[in-house]
Amino acid sequence: MSLNTGTAQQAGLQAAAVATFVVFGINGLVFASWAARIPAVTETLQITSGQMGTLLLCTAIGSLLALPTAGWVVGRIGTANTVRFGGLVASVAGAAIALSLSVASIPGTAVALFFFGIAIGLWDVSQNLEGADVEHKLRRTIMPQFHAAFSGGAFVGALIGAGLSNLGVGLPVHLLVIVGIVLLVTMIAPRYFLPHITAPTPADGEAKPAKGPSAWRDSRTLLIGVVILGATLTEGAGNDWIAKASVDGLGTSESTGALMFALFVLAMTAMRFLGGRVIDKYGRVAVLRASMAAAAAGLCLFVLAGNVWLAAVGAALWGVGAALAFPMGMSAAADDPQHAAARVSVVSTLGYTSFLAGPPLLGYLGDLTGIHFALLAILAPIILALLLAGAAKPLKVT
Repeated sequence: MSLNTGTAQQAGLQAAAVATFVVFGINGLVFASWAARIPAVTETLQITSGQMGTLLLCTAIGSLLALPTAGWVVGRIGTANTVRFGGLVASVAGAAIALSLSVASIPGTAVALFFFGIAIGLWDVSQNLEGADVEHKLRRTIMPQFHAAFSGGAFVGALIGAGLSNLGVGLPVHLLVIVGIVLLVTMIAPRYFLPHITAPTPADGEAKPAKGPSAWRDSRTLLIGVVILGATLTEGAGNDWIAKASVDGLGTSESTGALMFALFVLAMTAMRFLGGRVIDKYGRVAVLRASMAAAAAGLCLFVLAGNVWLAAVGAALWGVGAALAFPMGMSAAADDPQHAAARVSVVSTLGYTSFLAGPPLLGYLGDLTGIHFALLAILAPIILALLLAGAAKPLKVT
């Protein structure tokens, strides 16, 4: 009986891992379907880099409003239902973006991107919590592989974007197809998630457990958030601006810019697949510091390179450096399963402040200096993340 039970539990755990992997992958696909074709959006709407930054800021505001409450939402309806809700809202918003672009409506696109940001914020926290739960039960580092699924989905999305751009297929049609895929997967895959566990209700007459300090007042959680705030800016800036910076700074075509973005994402994906073993061997702190050093070197090479080939090497190194910071931050925040939801929500909020709000600000700076050289501004937060990386040291839970 116990053997059968153990086998069933192991099968359920493996199914949850696969489902989480798929959900991360679709999240990356929908993100890249937008990011890889940002140059097409600027052309369709006839806007500058700074104005495009304002549109990206709409997504950031939506996510930053959703993230602080995401832990509470997951606590009430579970990770599976939160992913379903996020996928549904993202699908509706994606259809609205497609419709707005088809009529070249800047206000419509802005509103749709705001709700898209809300959906992505809820979806992201819930999938990371599910990933952390699976990681704890497997007793090995697997979070980077879930984020590799995100990067892999983004790589596929970038290749699709480059191909459709080269064929002259409009972004509205592209987005509508992606919307259908997102809706289907986010409704089905979460049924295989691990059961949502709530805190036990005290029996009558039994004292309620004392509440711990708010996650927003936990110094370790806040330090991890500051580290990830700096570290994720390098990923967010790469996702949003590599394609555009290649077109503007290197004089490439739109399709070549999308391929440069695809190379950046491919490098992240490969590193994330290898990352679990690397982290288990060398430790979070050492890997985080090495990651930030690689990101800084790759960024400088991409910006200062005089030709496409050297810039491509820089983009790949930049992607390698950007690969592991965010998954390590999520794992660090979830070290104590009892407080994981609140702490992941806090770290996600702080991290996404830079991940989502930083790239739009780079767009404004790009209006002054050109987006290509504006990317050098993220060296400062990268160095800060390197210096504070010790906050991610694994927490011993008794």
